[in-house]
Amino acid sequence: MTQTLKLTGRDLFWPPADELTEAVERIRARLGDWPPNLAPWRLCLTPPDRPNGGDLIVVADEQHHGENIARWLVQGAGVIEAGNGGATLHLGGERYRLEGQLAEDWIAALAAFLDCGFAPHDALVLALAWRDGDEKRTADAWPSDLARFPRVAGLPAAPAQPFAPCPHDLGLYPVLPTAEWVERVAGFGVRTIQLRRKTAEPAELVREIERSVAAGRTHGARVFINDHWQHAIGAGAYGVHLGQEDVHTADLHAIAAAGLRLGLSTHGYYEMLTALHFRPSYIALGAVFATTTKVMPTAPQGLARLTRYVRLLNGVVPLVAIGGISADVLPDVLATGVRCAALVRAVTEAADPAVAVASLQKAFDKKLSD
Repeated sequence: MTQTLKLTGRDLFWPPADELTEAVERIRARLGDWPPNLAPWRLCLTPPDRPNGGDLIVVADEQHHGENIARWLVQGAGVIEAGNGGATLHLGGERYRLEGQLAEDWIAALAAFLDCGFAPHDALVLALAWRDGDEKRTADAWPSDLARFPRVAGLPAAPAQPFAPCPHDLGLYPVLPTAEWVERVAGFGVRTIQLRRKTAEPAELVREIERSVAAGRTHGARVFINDHWQHAIGAGAYGVHLGQEDVHTADLHAIAAAGLRLGLSTHGYYEMLTALHFRPSYIALGAVFATTTKVMPTAPQGLARLTRYVRLLNGVVPLVAIGGISADVLPDVLATGVRCAALVRAVTEAADPAVAVASLQKAFDKKLSD
């Protein structure tokens, strides 16, 4: 068992289950040290009389618990429907449907991953990727075989053809607020750039996107447009970057048909599986560190999680680390194996952006040549 996290004496299950707790400890001991989990999740194999916000109630099927499920959710608890074909989590007004194999000790694995600090929907993904006896087979038992991971159910259909590919080594990836910045940084020789223009009148927005795309053509840079996919298509951009919520509203088929690349943001395992369903050109992993450039839906992922994500997806799809990355921590980020990092303030707030870009580029060149 790790020295920093101990499970004995904790209320892991309702009703108390010594045998399950022993299995959790056995699995947890092989998952490494993680920061203390501040969320006191409790897995309820029998519904408690008074469910609370820390309870995850496991039921065999919704048909026999339909009315109760609604009441438990109102009381703040989460509900996991488990069956032969996978599991569905109801929590916080969201429904997470996963299709896959449930090992005999999946509940113990779920408790262990919750103890590692993962949110319930990500911990459930890992529990479905778990196989009985994994903790005995290798020194590092963390799931890293994508073929064993579950599939997210109920997603919109992906375009018939995968999105156009982009290089795995996208390298330094500045995310910039204006076309003027795009022109400036492209002139420094940066080959991957994103225009993230959040506020502008429609006509001005079109001009900004067209200027950015033109700068990319002039300097041989790959210019992605954040969010505004219609204008990106109209301007003939290299690609578009979208958030998770956008896959339900953007016309992905039109983006793919226009030949644009697609980058998708993710904030954990569940969203990575969702992104993979659409076969994007790259997946962004973040936010690695705390950032002030936008409001994030999740806590910072950190380097330990980034390392696990890269181990799972490296070679499957190009990966971009994003969120709070400065020049000081860039070498640590690249040490995880990721071959692209998106930066904002390290460029736009630098005293001399040209010098800053040259220094950042050297860090990439050194790592990619190792």
